Amino acid sequence: MVGIGERLVPDRARTAVRRRSRGAPARSQDARPAGPVGSAAPRRRAAAWLPVLAVVLALTAGTGCDVGGASGPGSGPGASGAGHRTGAEAPSPPPGLPAAFTTGQRLRWAACPAPSPAHGKGGGWQCATMKAPLDHRRPGRGTIDVALIRKRATGADHERIGSLVFDFGGPGESGVTGLPEYADDYTKLGERYDLVGFDPRGVGRSAPVRCGRTEFESGDACEKYSGRILPYVTTSQTARDLDLLRYLLGDGKLNYFGISYGTELGGVYAHLFPKNVGRAVLEAPVDPTQDRLQEELSQVKAVQSAFDRFARHCARTYDDCPTGSDPEQADRRVTALLDRLRDKPARTDGGEELDADLAAHAISNHLDLGEDGWEPLVKALDEVMRRGTGNALLREAYDHAPGARAKRLTGARTGTSTVAEAGTGPAAPDDNSVSAYVAITCADSSSRPGFTEAEDMVKRIEAASPVFGEAWSSAVYLCYDWPVKGERAAPDVRADGASPILVVAGTGDPTTPYAGGERMAAELGAKVGVLLTVRAEGHGTYPYDDCAIEAVDAYLLDGTPPARGTTCS
Repeated sequence: MVGIGERLVPDRARTAVRRRSRGAPARSQDARPAGPVGSAAPRRRAAAWLPVLAVVLALTAGTGCDVGGASGPGSGPGASGAGHRTGAEAPSPPPGLPAAFTTGQRLRWAACPAPSPAHGKGGGWQCATMKAPLDHRRPGRGTIDVALIRKRATGADHERIGSLVFDFGGPGESGVTGLPEYADDYTKLGERYDLVGFDPRGVGRSAPVRCGRTEFESGDACEKYSGRILPYVTTSQTARDLDLLRYLLGDGKLNYFGISYGTELGGVYAHLFPKNVGRAVLEAPVDPTQDRLQEELSQVKAVQSAFDRFARHCARTYDDCPTGSDPEQADRRVTALLDRLRDKPARTDGGEELDADLAAHAISNHLDLGEDGWEPLVKALDEVMRRGTGNALLREAYDHAPGARAKRLTGARTGTSTVAEAGTGPAAPDDNSVSAYVAITCADSSSRPGFTEAEDMVKRIEAASPVFGEAWSSAVYLCYDWPVKGERAAPDVRADGASPILVVAGTGDPTTPYAGGERMAAELGAKVGVLLTVRAEGHGTYPYDDCAIEAVDAYLLDGTPPARGTTCS
């Protein structure tokens, strides 16, 4: 043992944005954003929530695409090199699209700056823009631009497999900034794949949703500034963008690495285009059988369980553990702390305040980091409980909070929307992840509970977790009075006829509970979904667990999935 160095529905709808998005596994705890506390907190993510403006801004100059030319996919200077793929097959164009989008379009890749040293390193990045229909079902209604970034395969040309497209989660995560930031995690894969990131529609530079002049304000503001794009930021539309991207990259099949929400996108793609699925990894998978409210309830239970495991560790390890001697005492102590912060937020050295909601999300964000987050959480709780200051917890809340990000970007340089008539309002901020998260979630989900149903779910969520229930329950009203109807209750990921898809799920995941991984593998199909179980804490296991790394790399590089029932311990 060692020592420690009254609810109104519209108000709930507004505060619901202080929820957590399903993003990619966190890699960093270095963020130190300035400015006032924001109005939102996401469901996941450390460094990828940080704006890396240099790469995004590079998309405004020297990149683009040709529409209407005679060249096809992968042709011309800077083409994808499809002719050198291992086991290559001719790419088939997405069905139903005019030729201007397919055979008449060529991606024009051009060198673009690498991100800052704090968020990635190395050069060799290329950027481009892809034209896609605003509505794939009615492609004559207009177009949007989809921002792309890639790094060419570094190995021998004859060993190149193709492109590997990433989605890092959210919804609302920028792949244009995320891929350069995390490229070092995929160095081995980058020897044989072109690594490709993109901003999903509604995000970053891809027809960005704007819900206020500088930050998220309300659903009414979303309708005012981005009303035309709101019905078309669904995951199913983005999945169709992926198939167009696959074709323009010159690949017969889509090789894909989706993390957290990115697994939902990957599952929807597999359902829509099962014959076009190549080697696909779904890491930290969501549960495709649950609607949005069921998902909130499952998650709050999972994060409470993760907190209980942390509390046991703390009690075993520290003589003066701030959470006490067992999980029950930890619940009482932390709940009392949150009650105090609700009445009187804790001061910090920067003059900002840590309130109860930010504290609850900060605790959860530490848990997302797995056992690596436990010791920092002990120190952060010790600080606020014993000294009354909230510096450490506030930093971790900011690391993951899109509200903080939106506040920080107030007055910063902004970009322009790719939806033509959007010029009537303010330009979209370079990081619009709060607005994108809400817009995509509510465009997808048809859950619009009435007052009685909503309040019942609020009570269930609050009862499920003494520590996190109150903060999580506000998400019930996330889509309250949203101007667009949701597409469906839960995503359809049935993919009969697809190649095997590797589903990687951690048993201690507090954000996408392990049971969701089992259901994802089952829903994909008995001959499609291959579940790899990883006995580990935290949200996501690649590239942290050696066994998971070995299994994923073997599948992506050699095409051999692990045996069914494989468990990494």
